[in-house]
Amino acid sequence: MNCSIRKIEREIHADGVEYDGGSVFERLSQLTDIRKARGKRYSLETILTIIVMAKMCGEDTPSAIADWAKNHQEQILELLQLKRSKLPHYNTYRRILAHVVYEEEIARLVGEYNQRGEHGEVYAMDGKTPRGTRKKDEDGSEYLLSVYDVEQAKVMSQVAVGRKENEITKAPEALKKVEISRKIITGDAMHTQKAISTQIINQGGDYVFPVKENQLRLYQNIQQLFAPEYPKPGFGKIQMDFLTAQKVSKGHGRLETRILTTSEMLNPYSTWPGLAQVYRLQRQFQWWRSGRCYRTSNEVEFGITSLSRTNASPARLLKIRRAHWGIETGLHGRRDMTFKEDATRMTVGNTGKVMASINNLVIALTRQAKFQNTAQARRWFAAHISEAFSLLTTPFSRLW
Repeated sequence: MNCSIRKIEREIHADGVEYDGGSVFERLSQLTDIRKARGKRYSLETILTIIVMAKMCGEDTPSAIADWAKNHQEQILELLQLKRSKLPHYNTYRRILAHVVYEEEIARLVGEYNQRGEHGEVYAMDGKTPRGTRKKDEDGSEYLLSVYDVEQAKVMSQVAVGRKENEITKAPEALKKVEISRKIITGDAMHTQKAISTQIINQGGDYVFPVKENQLRLYQNIQQLFAPEYPKPGFGKIQMDFLTAQKVSKGHGRLETRILTTSEMLNPYSTWPGLAQVYRLQRQFQWWRSGRCYRTSNEVEFGITSLSRTNASPARLLKIRRAHWGIETGLHGRRDMTFKEDATRMTVGNTGKVMASINNLVIALTRQAKFQNTAQARRWFAAHISEAFSLLTTPFSRLW
């Protein structure tokens, strides 16, 4: 019975490809194609499907994608129901990525697709520059700001911000594109702004932000609150409301101790929107070799959150703040190390920003296919091309 329902829901592309509504293939077919009909040999969705499949199978540059397609020509022609016996030249892939696809449109497509299905609790917000997009005559590369579901490895929205300092003005735009009700937004100290905090609260979410000297008065107040007391003789210590949690991690020759202390004592005096707690996070590092500690270091971070003590104990805040770094390891690190985003030269037109969105899509797809290791997933799909195609034409929940 389920099979008959699935058959009815399938749609047929003009080329004869069967696909499900809501699939990646359907969304690719909705992108604007600015090319004129004359001389157009392949539909935009066909070319982009080949690019995404090649990405899933381990290829990262237009020339490598073209070679991969040529090496699997017979299978790709059959999967995409193509009438022509030849596949696009690598210059076609370059031209499509650089001058045909609107970066804002494909970024929105990936974000909307990723907002379907399961979601985690913590959304990390941070910017990244694809270094391969830097041109010789320019001072730097353009930053891309992402809102990232740490648990599900999904980029929920991505916007181009120009220079890094523009993240502050572009963050509201990135957040506006995402349903963040009952979600926790984390970021770095640059995003610790009253306007951003207000927007998160108004959208029904919560925030956990570090505080540095860019918010000097708030920073000094928190620092003073957690400073050690040295009362004068005859005077007792002020009664504090501190709660503390500690976590110890060990691995790769390093012992890390994280101690987080919270307080509500600044709440009545602060004008910060939605403030419910402030915290002090101390990180102590020890490096060990041959049973001896040969180096130590300490870091202290102050921060704020709109989560009350009822909803967030110190132990939970430790976990949430730790989760924020998932955007570095799960997104930025994968795009750099696995997809070689920084090493690949993508300076023509929109190539770098479009490819970044495609990388975001592939990372989410491999996680949805139950792979934790993206490099391993790409090796597996390289040997199972038809499964990669099925993942693009059928909602993943029906396959995995």
